[in-house]
Amino acid sequence: MKEYSKKNIPLAKTLRKNMTLWERKLWYEFLRNYPVRFQRQKAIGNYIVDFYCAKARLVIELDGSGHYFEKQMQQDNIRTIELEKMNLKVIRICNLEIDKNFEGVCEYIDRAVTLSLPQSASLTAPSSEGAND
Repeated sequence: MKEYSKKNIPLAKTLRKNMTLWERKLWYEFLRNYPVRFQRQKAIGNYIVDFYCAKARLVIELDGSGHYFEKQMQQDNIRTIELEKMNLKVIRICNLEIDKNFEGVCEYIDRAVTLSLPQSASLTAPSSEGAND
């Protein structure tokens, strides 16, 4: 489990209850029933990420118009670097893409998950994981 700041938990819960239209669409129409588990508004480190898939070590951030101002872009870049230092892959998706190309966004996420998932233990080295399951 990823380390997180406990002070972010109340805010994460509030954000889950008050998702943006784009977060709702992506969650209810794709991620909620995706075969690999995603969490929404997940506290990781000092941040709350929009969506997180622990198995694929993948963070999805949805960016509205406010993310395209210089100051916010710099903050987003710092945030991405910090999350990548935790060995996470961060993908950013513009809200406009959710509106205009939802199917393409879903395919992009599916590819990112597939590429980020660890390879099967049988393809690399033998592992005792799951031997007693």
